[in-house]
Amino acid sequence: MSERESTDRRAEVALRAANAGAEIAAESFRADLEVEFKDGKTDVVTQADKDAQVAVVDVVRETFPDDPIVGEENDALKRVPEEGPAWIVDPIDGTNNYVAGSRAFGTAVAAVVDGEPVGAATVCPALADTYRVGPGGPFLNGDSLSVSDRTDPEASTVCPTFWWDYHQRDQYAAAAEALVTRFGDIRRHGCAQLELGMVASGSLEGVVTNLQANPWDTVAGVALVREAGGVVTDLKGERWRHDSEGLVASNGGIHDELLEAARQITG
Repeated sequence: MSERESTDRRAEVALRAANAGAEIAAESFRADLEVEFKDGKTDVVTQADKDAQVAVVDVVRETFPDDPIVGEENDALKRVPEEGPAWIVDPIDGTNNYVAGSRAFGTAVAAVVDGEPVGAATVCPALADTYRVGPGGPFLNGDSLSVSDRTDPEASTVCPTFWWDYHQRDQYAAAAEALVTRFGDIRRHGCAQLELGMVASGSLEGVVTNLQANPWDTVAGVALVREAGGVVTDLKGERWRHDSEGLVASNGGIHDELLEAARQITG
């Protein structure tokens, strides 16, 4: 099998796996959910999260039984291997939205080799939206997508993506000030993979955080943004990778301004 055929196969499995997880999530959406709390009052998990991850892993294992799996729930790995193939899974990104009955949630699966994504999919069943990378490029519901062409910050909409712990809320205030004084509007959807997909499709011009993000919250979406013509860096302006501090993703046209805003969050 050629490298291209292998890459395409992994991208196809990522899509099938994300669809399997999203189907499980959709079955319990707006149903009577049992909610558990992990590390705080807003860090929640449901049985649907766990069941969706099992469904994703089952699909991956059918074709790639020996590959490591990095995921948020159950006994999956929590770090991305530096070498070789691996899979990164978020069974329900946006669980708080899911529990509240908001449609902004999705199942995200990324296939990586040597830490770099070679295929990815984010399936948002309640929105009827499927974002994917490969085979053949980035797509939204089967249509080729690309980032927006806006270069004027005052005409751009950006998103401070990850929520801060209570003892870090001063950083949210700093982020809000940095963004509202530079950009036309801000949004926060509570689902990082969806937000990154929106940058890739041109619905947002940028997504930013000063925090170190978990790979299951980001890698699939980062792959989408890059494949769609956007730019993703860390706080230093270096190419973002799964263990970077901060994440600045944009259409490229407003990236310098967004990077300056990100640096202002922590002074």
